[in-house]
Amino acid sequence: MSSVLFVVTAARRWTLSDGSPHPTGYWAEELLTPYRLLTEAGHTVAFATPGGVAPVVDEGSLGGDDADEIRAALAEIPGLDAPRPLDQVDVSTYDAVFYPGGHGPMQDLSSDKASGALITAAIDNDITLAMVCHGLAALIAATRPDGSAAAAGRTVAAFTDAEEVQGGLADRAPWLLETTLRQHAIEVDAAEPWADHVVVDGNLVTGQNPQSSASVAHALLEKLA
Repeated sequence: MSSVLFVVTAARRWTLSDGSPHPTGYWAEELLTPYRLLTEAGHTVAFATPGGVAPVVDEGSLGGDDADEIRAALAEIPGLDAPRPLDQVDVSTYDAVFYPGGHGPMQDLSSDKASGALITAAIDNDITLAMVCHGLAALIAATRPDGSAAAAGRTVAAFTDAEEVQGGLADRAPWLLETTLRQHAIEVDAAEPWADHVVVDGNLVTGQNPQSSASVAHALLEKLA
């Protein structure tokens, strides 16, 4: 069986363009669903965050009737409340890396040097790298010495500008994920808003939104098989 590192945002808020703090964290479905599928298949999961800070769930991802059940399930995940500091992780000791989303990665992982170095090492050493939704913001921090993106020229699925508009935050966002990825020469294959959409480009497995969480996990499982 394989070992998978979940790199999770430690951010509690996303600073909007007007300076106001938008409460955030990781998106429950994007962490819990892949975690369940991977562990049910017999794989082990470890967690890391910037600074080893315990991550928090985005309350906006707990709006359904099953909110209490999801919150309880998250609380039972071993190691999620005591992650490793990201700058102490050796990515070569893992078979795959997974980045869940939520707006949190837009705040911290998009500029985190340790995360960027980890992603670059995964890309260069053919370690499977799976990401979903706003988790792809972490690709912005993964750069070469010349400043180019480590994922330049690759094709991904990521949370789209259209989805950000429909979600109601685009007009106050300091930057938009789809647009910024394209500015870094990363090709975004955008499906209709809220469609279950996954792109596999070599060792890079990406999903567009929360609806894509299970499909990303299944694609990751195929890579690990």
